[in-house]
Amino acid sequence: MDRKVSVDVFRGLTIAGMVIVNNPGDWGQVYAPLLHADWNGWTPTDLIFPFFVFILGVSVTLSKRPQTIATIVRRAAILYALGFFLAIYPRFNFSTVRIMGVLARLALCSLFAGLIYRQILKIEEAARLQAVLIISAFILLTYWALMTFVPVPGGTAGDLTASGNLGAWLDRTIIGTDHLWRTSKTWDPEGLLSTLPAIGTALTGIAAGLVLNGRRSDVEKTALLIVAGGASVAAGLVWDHRFPINKNLWTSSYVLLTSGLASIVLASCFWFFDVNNRRRFLTPLIVMGRNPLALFVLSGWLVKTMTWIKVGNANGQGVTVYNWVYQHAFLPLGLGGPKNTSLLFALAMLAFLYLPLLYLHKKQWILRA
Repeated sequence: MDRKVSVDVFRGLTIAGMVIVNNPGDWGQVYAPLLHADWNGWTPTDLIFPFFVFILGVSVTLSKRPQTIATIVRRAAILYALGFFLAIYPRFNFSTVRIMGVLARLALCSLFAGLIYRQILKIEEAARLQAVLIISAFILLTYWALMTFVPVPGGTAGDLTASGNLGAWLDRTIIGTDHLWRTSKTWDPEGLLSTLPAIGTALTGIAAGLVLNGRRSDVEKTALLIVAGGASVAAGLVWDHRFPINKNLWTSSYVLLTSGLASIVLASCFWFFDVNNRRRFLTPLIVMGRNPLALFVLSGWLVKTMTWIKVGNANGQGVTVYNWVYQHAFLPLGLGGPKNTSLLFALAMLAFLYLPLLYLHKKQWILRA
């Protein structure tokens, strides 16, 4: 399949959204849509990670030839290694380093999506889309059954609380509390078991990629992605009554909702930017979308460095460089309220990180896993 600008724009929008929501000037002053849902339910911020996983699945189908197993494993290993570096930096304390995380989950999704796609290519073309959707449905139903009917030792079946669910128990048992998400230490939003439905999200991306790569007309491709996306959203909202939409648990209803919305957004990008060639003002999104891994790593490294290094203030107490810049360069601006100022800081971080991305783009240097 020829390179789709729509895929780059989709990735660009997603990675830009990630930088903005991850870097407010003040976490106590953030607009509600830029925060995750407390537990059940969702906000626009809860779409970012599954959109990443979805477009990862689409990207799997963009290769001109089937990837070798060695290439698939190497890509996953690089993703995990980069995530591990960001987790352990800057203190390099192996005794408490987080084992899972965003890039770790992307690594596992990339690994299994790539291996499954290799097998899908072995069957006749007309049956590939149906096959990948059946596998995804099987994964989502299996996860629902595990989370609903398998009792937790010392607990009960169907417990979907943060620390009481089956996935949290498995993480504590297999990974250990010292290596879980530092905010909780009893559960991990990117845990082992909840990576299973995330693989289902990647497979829905593969399904979308098969549609874009198929023999249908552009109108048919766009319509199919929108209709299928709408049906998926509706199914997710119905399932929400039995298996609540929950980003931290990556519930099956959450997969249907987010993959459906991702399909609609991708279809819109395809129609406007590929079919109708409306590409004015898209350069920043394309620059970020073609090098998302570099932006992710640069963003994580920069923020960790800025929150690690401290400088003195008027009271002689240390303050992080991150907070110092916000307090001295942004708070004095006013801008009609603290939430606006906090948001401006996040936008400034994105603009600052865009500069090295633009340089890499001009040099045609892409950080690939």
